[in-house]
Amino acid sequence: VQLQASGGGLVQAGGSLRLSCAAPRTIFSVFSVADMGWYRQAPGKQRELVAVITASGSTNYADSVKGRFTISRNNSRKTVSLQMNSLKPDDTAVYYCNRKEGQTSDWGQGTQVTVSS
Repeated sequence: VQLQASGGGLVQAGGSLRLSCAAPRTIFSVFSVADMGWYRQAPGKQRELVAVITASGSTNYADSVKGRFTISRNNSRKTVSLQMNSLKPDDTAVYYCNRKEGQTSDWGQGTQVTVSS
């Protein structure tokens, strides 16, 4: 499954960004049954889970982003979004979209988010 992430950029601390991930070549039935998530990897650090939304719509967030980030999905458009508010310099990382179904895991190309202090 091909995932296309977009929406990264440079923002000042306290600002907002919205990341989007699309799966244009995926049929609806394949997209809608998968759990979709956003991960991030900062320089010198391991990739970590930021947020996930299951096929049923349940969400889970890393403690560091709770109350600031919101993940959502639109199955008809085959997209998943991450609204990021009150951004902090520690949120600086490459953000990756992920699709997981059973043992299958697909990754997007990553989009850079840089938060200046």
